[in-house]
Amino acid sequence: MQATSNILMIRPVAFGFNEQTAGSNAFQNRNAEQTDVQQKALQEFDGFVQLLRDNGVNVIVVDDTAEPHTPDSIFPNNWVSFHEDGNVYLYPMQAENRRLERREDIVRDLQEDFNIAHITDLSRFESEHKFLEGTGSMVLDRENKIAYACLSPRTDADILGAFCEQAGYKPVLFDAFDAKGRAIYHTNVLMAIATKYVVICLESITDDEQLEAVIDAIESSGKEIINITFDQMNHFAGNMLEVHNQAGDSLIVMSASAWNSLDEEQQEALSSYSKPLYADISTIETNGGGSARCMMAEVHLPAKH
Repeated sequence: MQATSNILMIRPVAFGFNEQTAGSNAFQNRNAEQTDVQQKALQEFDGFVQLLRDNGVNVIVVDDTAEPHTPDSIFPNNWVSFHEDGNVYLYPMQAENRRLERREDIVRDLQEDFNIAHITDLSRFESEHKFLEGTGSMVLDRENKIAYACLSPRTDADILGAFCEQAGYKPVLFDAFDAKGRAIYHTNVLMAIATKYVVICLESITDDEQLEAVIDAIESSGKEIINITFDQMNHFAGNMLEVHNQAGDSLIVMSASAWNSLDEEQQEALSSYSKPLYADISTIETNGGGSARCMMAEVHLPAKH
């Protein structure tokens, strides 16, 4: 299954602008409103969780800890991924204060309800200054076992290869740039893969051969391409996630900023496949440089019955 109804989210205690990540994340806004950032982020987080729960998604909320200070803990999809074969992967992170987000107690607690077969810790690559920030760096087509990834300071080809070899995925690697020619830091801001469609900013892939390979991989997997513009990508329209409710219906989750940036045709295309869910998370987006998809770590582990 591409989508799951089990989502892990981390409730922030000290959310804020992270200086250690700003160098490679052009989506962070240094001029963002800095008053009551934690309080506003908490309100946005709680509203977002409520929206998901009201629509039948099982959201597992874990509180962040006050110590150590982890301003980006609200984005757990970068340090961990959970797979349907019972495997869990822990990832190497570029920013030192983001490495502190990896919490074994969270993985352990999930074992009460889910079967975990094996934990693979790739964080050892941090000593070589090589990084792969989970499902931020990789956008996974779970059914067709394809890992799409744009190379960046946070996404290393060697570790991607190691993950793919172990998890049985085929890598589709490419370079991607924003409108100003800067390398895009995470693949999940430019593309999202759902069961029947892919949302992607095709103009960010400037190399014709790479672009052709990406389009070919998507079309070969039988998915419709919903193309978005640079401006829509900058409103986080590439940062969506398909989830299921417990009845098995498809929902496509994004921020209000992302939804409002789409034109009528794009909105209709998405709505023909999935029920759109969107929430205002503008404080989180401007300070954190991440959006709705980054806040959700999908738990694909087999459930204990």
